[in-house]
Amino acid sequence: MNTHLLALQLMAAQGCLGAFDTIYHHEITEALPQKASARLELTIHATRALIYSLLFVGLAAWEWHGAWAWVLVIVFGVEIVLTLWDFVVEDQTRLLPATERVTHTVLAINAGAFIALLALNSSEWANLPTALVWQPYGWLSVFLALCGVGVGLSGLRDAYAVWQLGRRKEVAEKETEDLPFARTPQSVLVTGATGFIGQQLVSALLADGHAVTVLTRQPKQAAWTFDGQVRCIRSLDELSDAQRIDMVVNLAGARIVGRRWTPARKAALRRSRVALTQDLVAWIARAQHKPRVLLSASAIGYYGVQPQGDATELTEESAPQAIFMSQLCQEWEAAARQAEKFGVQVGCMRFGLVFGHQGSLPQMLLPVRFGAGGPLGSGRQWVSWVHVRDVIRGIAHLARRSEQGAVSGAYNFCAPEAIEQRRFAQVAGTVLHRPSIMPTPAFVMRALLGEQADLLVEGQRVAPRRLLADGFVFRHPQLEGALRSL
Repeated sequence: MNTHLLALQLMAAQGCLGAFDTIYHHEITEALPQKASARLELTIHATRALIYSLLFVGLAAWEWHGAWAWVLVIVFGVEIVLTLWDFVVEDQTRLLPATERVTHTVLAINAGAFIALLALNSSEWANLPTALVWQPYGWLSVFLALCGVGVGLSGLRDAYAVWQLGRRKEVAEKETEDLPFARTPQSVLVTGATGFIGQQLVSALLADGHAVTVLTRQPKQAAWTFDGQVRCIRSLDELSDAQRIDMVVNLAGARIVGRRWTPARKAALRRSRVALTQDLVAWIARAQHKPRVLLSASAIGYYGVQPQGDATELTEESAPQAIFMSQLCQEWEAAARQAEKFGVQVGCMRFGLVFGHQGSLPQMLLPVRFGAGGPLGSGRQWVSWVHVRDVIRGIAHLARRSEQGAVSGAYNFCAPEAIEQRRFAQVAGTVLHRPSIMPTPAFVMRALLGEQADLLVEGQRVAPRRLLADGFVFRHPQLEGALRSL
């Protein structure tokens, strides 16, 4: 048996599996380059990828004789250490989906096999005169060389992401402000804390000196996410009736954009929003010390869809519609308002499209980055958006208002400047220095997403009337400034 040829074949399999893992898991489902918490993991990935690039290209058509064999053994050793370190960091910073964990296991087994085979050859090569000897294997060598180029580009991409995340951290530190939520330290219960908005909210609460309890399905992951600075509970049953909670911020809810809204999917969306909110109210009912305020998430989907060409501003008093996304928000808010029976102030936060380094914006900007951006459908539908920093500031504003007993009803969390979708595409293209003129027909979106396409090809022009009337000042009131800050 030609063990060296077998090792190269296993390396080719490693290249295919690695490409799948990088594209499907790291880029699409986990979006690691967008997560500040993944910076160390990305650093390890970049280093390993550049090592693999060297191995793929170097072993594609050469044998490493003499001193080069010892170099190869050292490279193998470094790769093994990095792999083990990567496993530890992954388990400390995020919960891997089942497919990624299985893929990583197969990759580790396969890598162990070809490294062992190459190590056996290296013991023979070490006794030969030092040289890189040309030994091609036809199309297998070509494929391995291409794998080397691909994994090298992936490593450079991860290294660039690490640099960008570092820049974002510097910008965030410059933009950091003292954000008071209350005059005195509070005990705060947060649901949905490990989500896009929740992570930033918890960080702001901790920075302001409050004690935070997090309700989460993954307590271990949440504890790692917040460096053990929060109490993590899996169920409200873990809160005793005597537990004092001053404020509840309810952000929990399964991601609404994604799989089609089948009956089963709609039921899951209701459970993650309405049922969980009902559980919160049930705990409030039996709590000996009632929270002062419940700030519960909702969405501008409450207003349904607005006819294109209609520039009427929708305010908190505007009527809902008899379509799923509106009905879901109505049920969600109705469940939260039940807490008013127990003397709790309830504020329903109707979020527009929240822009930040996570959430929908990276996916919205992806086609623009590749020069394929443009209007969706007619492009005349309104986009009501808000910068994630203004969301956190708005929550802090309502928390302070609740100390005066002044929180009740719904609040639109949208920037004052709603824009048409075609204008969004133009501004995004300007900020990213890309053309943005390629339209996507509405029927394509409807074919892909079904009823859910209304979130993209229809819209609402929503105004934050109550926040503005309360004296709230948006830090990012206009789209171009918001995108540039991100």
